[in-house]
Amino acid sequence: MEIFKSLKHPNFRLHTIGQSLSLLGTWMQRIAISWLVYELTESVFLLGFVSFISLLPSLILTPFIGSFIDKRPKYKLVLNTQGLLMLQAGLLTLLVFYGKESVFWLSVLGFVQGVINAFDVVGRQALLVSLVNGKKDLPNAIALNSSVFNAARMVGPAIGGILLSNYGELLCFFVNFLSFIPVIITLLLMKVTEESNANLKSISNWQGLVDGFEYLRRSPHIGSLIVIMVFSSLFVIPYTSLLPAVAKDLFLGDETTFSWFESAAGLGAMIGAVNMARLKSGDNLRYRVLFAALMMGISLLLLAFSHFLLSAIVFTACVSFAMMMQNSSINTYIQTHAISSYRARIMSYYVMAFQGVFPVGSLLIGGVAEMMGIKATLYFMGAMGVLISIAYYTYLRFHIHRRLFKSRGSGS
Repeated sequence: MEIFKSLKHPNFRLHTIGQSLSLLGTWMQRIAISWLVYELTESVFLLGFVSFISLLPSLILTPFIGSFIDKRPKYKLVLNTQGLLMLQAGLLTLLVFYGKESVFWLSVLGFVQGVINAFDVVGRQALLVSLVNGKKDLPNAIALNSSVFNAARMVGPAIGGILLSNYGELLCFFVNFLSFIPVIITLLLMKVTEESNANLKSISNWQGLVDGFEYLRRSPHIGSLIVIMVFSSLFVIPYTSLLPAVAKDLFLGDETTFSWFESAAGLGAMIGAVNMARLKSGDNLRYRVLFAALMMGISLLLLAFSHFLLSAIVFTACVSFAMMMQNSSINTYIQTHAISSYRARIMSYYVMAFQGVFPVGSLLIGGVAEMMGIKATLYFMGAMGVLISIAYYTYLRFHIHRRLFKSRGSGS
């Protein structure tokens, strides 16, 4: 089938199998940590704080990591980071097994995981083009990669909710530890050939950061999408960190209710990813970003207005569908438009804008929720989503009119 065409590449097929299993454990661990923190503290602010600490390294390190990764073999880096993430998952399991869990230790281990993930995510994104042997199937591979991530996001919390309510957090953490075994095995089975960037060896990581910024400045069609990601990650995407409070406070739910919200978010995002996998080469990705940003804002406003659990779950799925369409469109556009020697550096800015700014947004939104309440905060985030889409529409119209003016001027 055309939608699965990138799976014909053996390395990408192995990558997909390994990630499918590993990500199930990752999402089980995520909902277990979120519920554990909220159960320990009953504080939306601390819930956002733990998320902030775990993703802070993406904000601080990611811009420098791009240059570091551009100069090195991505495959070896990803293999090492997966081993280190497995070790971190083992330490978290032991912490809970011995009853030493606290916000402090969860934050410490979350920070360690964040440092490793900062290298892993950029390395994996830059490696993807080497797994499909050329650009032709790359958009499909990116979309399928997102589909796997979000299928796991849908199924993982559902399984995690059952394990959490019946057996507690410990089993979720242990299953995640075991889930790294298949991803490491599939990585070892790969035979990857990467493009050499020997000419970058003499460039410092700081210079690489500056070069990447200059490339973005010369390429506003890419730079504007990075700006969209920054504002979305700051004001809209952190809605995910509020889901435990939405489940428990707005709908008087328990662990199972929370897992329904997480699974709905995963379902919506997976549908969005499958829709991206059907993408045709002539489709305008920037207009997809525009409409997805608008849908995300409207869906958040409807989620805030919801009085019934079922409608809230449906609108949660809609927010995630739009979020996936926006983020995957930006990812695909950058991967297919950035030149290869700059790809990791530009992807590092994308990851910083997505995962790096997100913890700042989680902390900000957590503080706003403490002061204003959950509903008012959701209304605020929805309004920001709509404003972001209006601002991007204004930019695109100005950009198009300016190009038309220039072309007419040169024609005369």
